Amino acid sequence: MKTVTVLGSTGSVGTQTIELLAANPDRYRVRALVAGSNTRLLAEQAIALRAEIAVVADESRHADLAQALAGTGIEAASGREAMIEAASRPADWTMCAIMGAAGLHPTLAAIQGGGGVALANKEALVCAGDVMLRAVAAAGATLLPVDSEHNAIFQAMADGNRAAVERIILTASGGPFRTASIDEMRAATPEKALRHPVWTMGAKISIDSATMMNKGLEVIEAARLFNLPSDRIDVLVHPQSTVHGLVCYADGSVLAQLGSPDMRVPIAHALAWPERIATAAPRLDLIAAGRLDFAEPDPVRFPALRLAREALLAGGGVPALMSAANEIAVEAFLTRRIGFLDIAAVVEQVMLEMGHLAADTLEAVIDIDLEARARAAKACAQREFHAA
Repeated sequence: MKTVTVLGSTGSVGTQTIELLAANPDRYRVRALVAGSNTRLLAEQAIALRAEIAVVADESRHADLAQALAGTGIEAASGREAMIEAASRPADWTMCAIMGAAGLHPTLAAIQGGGGVALANKEALVCAGDVMLRAVAAAGATLLPVDSEHNAIFQAMADGNRAAVERIILTASGGPFRTASIDEMRAATPEKALRHPVWTMGAKISIDSATMMNKGLEVIEAARLFNLPSDRIDVLVHPQSTVHGLVCYADGSVLAQLGSPDMRVPIAHALAWPERIATAAPRLDLIAAGRLDFAEPDPVRFPALRLAREALLAGGGVPALMSAANEIAVEAFLTRRIGFLDIAAVVEQVMLEMGHLAADTLEAVIDIDLEARARAAKACAQREFHAA
């Protein structure tokens, strides 16, 4: 049996991972489950999967978790250090799905354990890529991408012949504003921006999809995962979200991974790799799909892609500060304090203000993150926007 830890077990990716684990009880044994504050669901998951330990990040919820697990033999813990300790426990496979800076130390601890590490939090490689990749090399860990696009590229490179790869292509749905004018985007409300045409996602990633910042972050992550420069990573808008990624080889071959837009597919691939397990995801029907469209993204309407490529080329702490500024700007838009087009403008302003910074340690990354958030909050306040 493969031993498993799930960091972020009560979030979207985490709950789908739990679903797959519960469906395969003879294949997996759960060591640790870590969640933010949802002690009720965390306790239910821990009991159902007979986990060794359940950890809630919010220390004020410790008593609730301990009470829910009383008499089960499952250890209850809380707080940052407990999260890191749980991630450090030996496991064959760890799902890293704690979003934001809070997930950096637990992810690093999991990598240092040297097992398979499934990455669902972009921050690990976007913000702290140099630190994480050094740890991967030192521990001999295996990174398994969970984002549908990166997982597609990983599958299309299954023969291991990376030296023959000319370029890779990440696909983007285009989000709710794929065909919208600049004026329509300027007037966009949070409700409109959250209406993703294909995927069902959380608020932050839905807005990132609408600005295409999510694809910019994925370009940075792909560069880290597959050791490719920016000019060998393309992005194409593909509204059907059927083709998730393509790999172009030196002999002219192009290998693509296709599937229904269901996160259970890449999660299951990472969980079972190098084998495969069944999922309840809808099967792709190419006849019903009918057509596959592709187009280049518009750099004028979606400047976030340019900003991400600039951050990747600059390196150091620039991707970290870009990601942090974007989080603050997205939250400001969702709370109607800035307009939709202001999101990228705030990010660019913070990038220009902070310039290039070294990020050789996780502590340096976190310091940059905090500074960028403060500057972004100030930039948002200066815009004095009030949405209808």
